[in-house]
Amino acid sequence: MHRSVMPLVRKTLVSHPALMGAASAAGGFMRQLSIMPFTPRKRVREFLLKDRVASLHACRAQIFKEKGAGSMPTVVVGGFVPDATEQVEFQRGLFRAYGSIYYLNYPRHGFSSELFFAQLADLIDDLNSRDQKPVLFGVSFGCGLIARFLQDSAEAKTLRIRGVVMASPVLCTEDLIRPDHDKVGGVRMLESNLRRILKAGPEGGEQLGRQIERARRCFQALFETGAQNRELSARHLAIKKKIMEVIETTPAEGGYQRVLALKEFARPDGLRPIFTGPALTLLAEDEENLLVPGSPTLTMLRHPDKRKALFPRGVLWKVSSLTPGDAVAHASLIFHQHCYNPLIKIWYDKLQAPMLVAAV
Repeated sequence: MHRSVMPLVRKTLVSHPALMGAASAAGGFMRQLSIMPFTPRKRVREFLLKDRVASLHACRAQIFKEKGAGSMPTVVVGGFVPDATEQVEFQRGLFRAYGSIYYLNYPRHGFSSELFFAQLADLIDDLNSRDQKPVLFGVSFGCGLIARFLQDSAEAKTLRIRGVVMASPVLCTEDLIRPDHDKVGGVRMLESNLRRILKAGPEGGEQLGRQIERARRCFQALFETGAQNRELSARHLAIKKKIMEVIETTPAEGGYQRVLALKEFARPDGLRPIFTGPALTLLAEDEENLLVPGSPTLTMLRHPDKRKALFPRGVLWKVSSLTPGDAVAHASLIFHQHCYNPLIKIWYDKLQAPMLVAAV
């Protein structure tokens, strides 16, 4: 469709809710055709844990695949919300140019870091058996999971990984939750909600339910804030619908167990690297609006020597907007794709370059 026609199409859709709804439904249907459930051929590590988790069905992630054109696949590990399949909606075309995309959507009714790591290892092993080395692409909370997997999982040492991308990484609990007495710089809305959830505990009953409901409203508000003063396309609205469904259909127990996984994130000590291969860290210009003041991860990543200790072959790029009053927020890949995608493409191109491939 010619670019000059697009504004008229958007105006027509916005002024006719029925047309907008139909366009959103059509967009969702097309996504369903291209993003399909995937099961690794061997799930040895996953099945070894079947008797060590309360419920394999409740705690296992759903894996999806979207076929790409190249031989360098991307494995997406998203933040708390949305699902990985929605997190990188506006990066899908970019990733597909290099290889297939594999999405790990977190379970709704529970969570087990150990089981998640087993599934991730089985998936990477499956790709390695096809002579493919994936890029692990983490966002926010997902970066912390990837960091734990790479540092603490014995399985990770035997697997071949092409590179790692961390967008707005949350690598330790203290990035989002400080001790109660520490209120320097004010208390963030998400910080307050997460702290209340942990205080309610697993036996919190109605109290835990109320705090999870507060967290739902918090994540909804974060999305609405990002959407303010923007011209949302049918594609944006389709993704919004999916995000709200995830928030509304994740029960208290599932949300609580995901917060417990965050609580397991240990502050990087800087004595051992997270990943020794090619790595890209993308920090938004307005990270402090969500992360707490004095975030250990931000402090380390912004110090050249400490960053090099974590990622010896890594680079850090700041993601900024050229539009006044529209600063790039934490993990804003949906609303600021035009700021993220050129940087991601530059790094992927370099990673795919013959000389670098030979070095890897």
